[in-house]
Order: sequence, then structure tokens, then C-alpha cells
Amino acid sequence: MKKIIALLFLFTSLNIGQVKYFFKSFSDFKFKLDSICNLQDETLRNNSINAFWDTLKAHGKIPFTHGDSVAFIYRGSASSVKWAGDFNGWNPNAINWEGKKVGAANDVWINIKSFPSKARLDYKLVINSSNWITDPSNLLLQYSGVGTYNSELRMPNWKFPDETLARPEVTKGNISQNFSISSTNLGYDVYYRVYTPANYHNLSALPVIYVTDGHEYTDDRLGSMINVLDKLIHYKKIKPIIAVFIDPRSSPSSGGQNRRGEQYVNNSKFANFVVEELVPKIDLEFKTNKSPEARAILGTSLGGLNSAYFGATKSNVFHLIGIHSPAFQAGTSIYNMYQNAEKLPLKVFMSTGTIYDTQSNALQMKSILDSKGYQLMYIEVPEGHSWGNWKALLDEPLIYFFKDEIQTGMIRNEELPTEFEIINYPNPFNPSTKIWFSIPTQSTVNLEIYNSIGEKVDTLISNSQIAPGKYNFEFHPKNYASEIYFARLQTESVSILGKMVFLK
Repeated sequence: MKKIIALLFLFTSLNIGQVKYFFKSFSDFKFKLDSICNLQDETLRNNSINAFWDTLKAHGKIPFTHGDSVAFIYRGSASSVKWAGDFNGWNPNAINWEGKKVGAANDVWINIKSFPSKARLDYKLVINSSNWITDPSNLLLQYSGVGTYNSELRMPNWKFPDETLARPEVTKGNISQNFSISSTNLGYDVYYRVYTPANYHNLSALPVIYVTDGHEYTDDRLGSMINVLDKLIHYKKIKPIIAVFIDPRSSPSSGGQNRRGEQYVNNSKFANFVVEELVPKIDLEFKTNKSPEARAILGTSLGGLNSAYFGATKSNVFHLIGIHSPAFQAGTSIYNMYQNAEKLPLKVFMSTGTIYDTQSNALQMKSILDSKGYQLMYIEVPEGHSWGNWKALLDEPLIYFFKDEIQTGMIRNEELPTEFEIINYPNPFNPSTKIWFSIPTQSTVNLEIYNSIGEKVDTLISNSQIAPGKYNFEFHPKNYASEIYFARLQTESVSILGKMVFLK
């Protein structure tokens, strides 16, 4: 009779065979896992755990997440099971990261944690203290810069960066094969690839972004930057640009020695190579805008330190400084370079994760830049030191540096308005709408999007000087939920809202 009651409980609560349920709460999930693992009949317990596990896997719910809670779970015979990842500095011996067996089951392990609901983190399991493996029940993987895959924890409110995926409708640019240049400054050959936008033959005076660790930024498993460039240019989010991807390896074909550790740590020889040798060659061979205002450098980790160094020492050539998760601890003199110098003509983007990433480094630099009045876009995300973090933050610096509202997003009507106005059409809309606004006087304009609870979710125009006129801006939402949004037009003298309804 006890077996029959147990089976009825399991079939009722788990819907075995149909695999159609979701748990209503984290405690609901935990109660059912505990109940199954505490069944005394071994055969019944194993069969029930099998069905339970298959159901979780079918819904992609291992690890199990709900709200800000996560249950890391593993099934297998072991003397110990630990989790290591972005959340504990990849230290499996960190406090409270060893799993515990659940109930009477000898092969079910669990570790319950809490993270922000928008977090995304890399991790691995460490079995018996030495066997590092990806999670066998989790199909989500993120490639790493060291050439291996990690399992990926995606908390419920994390949004996948769709801009990193290739789309058939997007007109594609061209990415070259490897070029090489024999550097006098460095004393060895340096390899690089060049991206040119679609319709390049009809374009001229294009801005250029130089990207360190270029082989990783172009890898679809890592940065996927070619897809991002194609999509942003296709949808007129940014002007057509050229990208130069600098490879730190001695031999791209065979990998070779990776020289980023010496090149990117406040290295004047590398900076001189780029400024004195590579930039002139690119400007000679490609249709570039040679102004410092149209030239950016972007890098991550040590590459982020390198970008900041270029800003401090080469601002006559680079005005646009892109920094992902800066490893400033490797070259702390960078802080004094900015603290002790007069304000430089720079526009800076800087991002960091908040979970075992470079938040303290970034905040120290942010404080310096803010105190001196630098133009800075600063972003923090609940992630770690991973390409999953950085690839999702590629469109922000590109739009920040290369957005041209007048030529690529807004169309001016020469009939001058007499008042400030903002509307959008169509409304409701999907997938895009045009935001129309009027400016009766020369104004510094900000155009921002807010959700229904007043949170800013997008910036379309940031502190741009715009002449009097009527304009429209083609707006394509990114990862928006169906709800009411507000477009806010703000100038020195007014702040007005336009109500928009997005329907998926």
C-alpha cells in the first residue's frame, strides 16, 4: 500500500510521462526533490529520480533556478562533488561550495545559492577533488579563452544577446584573411585581420576601431563581433565602420606564443607600433576617417588596461577608448596617469562584472574620470570574467562611439517646428516603430526609453547637439517584453514623454 501511495504522489505531482510541468516556487522544487530522494524503496526511488531528472533536463532546468535562487544538482557516484566557477574565483575549495547528498539517495548532490536574477556565470563540477567536468545535465556551454568549454548558469531574467547571432536577412560585410606587418618597435611580425562593411566600395572616410585579442573577438564562440557589426550596420544602429582585429599570437595558423601579457601592460613599444606603424598602414590601404574622433581602441581584461593606456598616452590618435573588465591591477600606474594629467579629449566606455570580476578596478578609474568630467559610459552586469559577459556588451560601446543620429537614424524635415513634441508610429508596434520628435531651438538632446515602472532600458541619443527641425528615429527594440514603454525627450529646457506599446 505504501508503494501505491508513493507512486500516486509521484504521478500526480511530477506528471511523469508527459513532462509538462514547471515548479511554482523554489521551495516546491526542493520539497519534491527531497520527497523523491527519501523514498525508502530503492527501486521506486531510482525510477522516480530518473523521471524527475529527465523532466528537469527536458525543460533545461539543471541547474534549477527560480527568482534569485539556484540549486546546483548532480547525479553520480562520488566521494565529493564541488562547484567552481565565476562565482567563487574558480576555487572548488572555497567555503560552502561542496555539495551535500539528498535524502536516502547516495548519488544525488545539491548546493543551493542565491544570485541576482539577471546573472550569467560560467562553472564546472569538480568530482572527487580532481576531476573537472562540465555539467552532464546542462546543455548550455560557453567557450573560454583558454580553449575549453564551461557550463553556463543563466538566471531567469538574463537575456540572450541576439545581436551576436548571424541572421540571413542581414547584409554582411567582409572579414579578411590574416595580414602581417613586420614591426620595428616590437622586433617581430604582428598579424591582424580587417573587417570592411557591406557596400564598402561606395563608401568613404569610415571610422575605425582597433581591437586587441582580435582572434577572440572575431571567434563566434567568444566575441562574435563580426555578427554584431553586421547587424548594427544593417539596422542603422551605427555608421558603417572598419574594424582592425590585432592578433597577439606569434602564429595564427598554429596558435603560437600569446604575447598579450607583455603587449598589453602599459607597453610603450606596443602603443608605438599601433600608432606609428599599423594606423598609417590602415589609413593608406583603406578608406578611413583619419581624425582621432573617429578612431577607437577596444580590449578586454589586460586589453582593457591597454585601451586605457592608449587613452592616457596616445590621445592625439585615439579619442574613443573601449574597456571591458579592466585588469588594472596588472599596471596600477594607469590610475596616476589619469589622476595627474589634465583632462584629455577622450570618450570612454567601461564595463565590468560584479561577481569576481574587476568591479573595484573599474570603480576606482570611474571615480577619477568622473572627478575630471570625462564623457563616460559605465556599465555593471552581474557576471564574471568571461566571454559570456563581454560579447553581450559589444553593441553598447559600438553604438556609443559610432552612432550618427542625423545620418543613420534620424531624418530631418526642413520645416521648422514651433514647440517640442514626441510621438511614435505605428503604435502599438512590432518589430519596430518610428519615433518622431520636434526641436524648435538648437538643443542638447537625450532620447531614452523607460519601462512601465520607470526603469531606463535604452538610450537612443546621448547629449547630442541637434539643430532646430523635425526628426524621426527608426527604433528596433532589443530583448523587450510586451508592455507599455515611454520615450523621453529631454533637453536643457524640457522633458516630455511619449507612450509606446510593444506587442510580441
